[in-house]
Amino acid sequence: MSLQVNGVVREQRLEPRVTLLDALRERIGLTGTKKGCDRGECGACTVLVDGRRITSCLTLAIMQEGRDITTIEGLAGQDGRLHPVQRAFVDQDGLQCGFCTPGQVMSAVACVKEGHAGSDEEIREWMSGNLCRCSCYPNIVAAVRQAAGEMT
Repeated sequence: MSLQVNGVVREQRLEPRVTLLDALRERIGLTGTKKGCDRGECGACTVLVDGRRITSCLTLAIMQEGRDITTIEGLAGQDGRLHPVQRAFVDQDGLQCGFCTPGQVMSAVACVKEGHAGSDEEIREWMSGNLCRCSCYPNIVAAVRQAAGEMT
């Protein structure tokens, strides 16, 4: 099967039961997407598929064949310039341990693109599927607000 990840088509031999998360981390070697709960509860494994956020631990890789998959590694520009959401997370100190950060960033990209960053309350609601053990929530909300201002 072939998976298009970060603009590159990658041919893979995978068992039908392999999750997208395991394919990304263990077969393709893109370890930025984190394995947190492995049950779709924490959001650490959030990636974009055709521009929509999904928890990659709950989807089979084979279900994503022919779709455009974006991971945290594919978010920055070709020139290495950070995506506005990545830059906002740095500016607003929206991370501590960093474990949840890739999933938070990917979810924040989708949150802004979906038009759900109109207020702090709306941001908190639409980011609620991504958990942060360090409780950086106020800074994460500030980062999403900053990125929304830059991306619109």
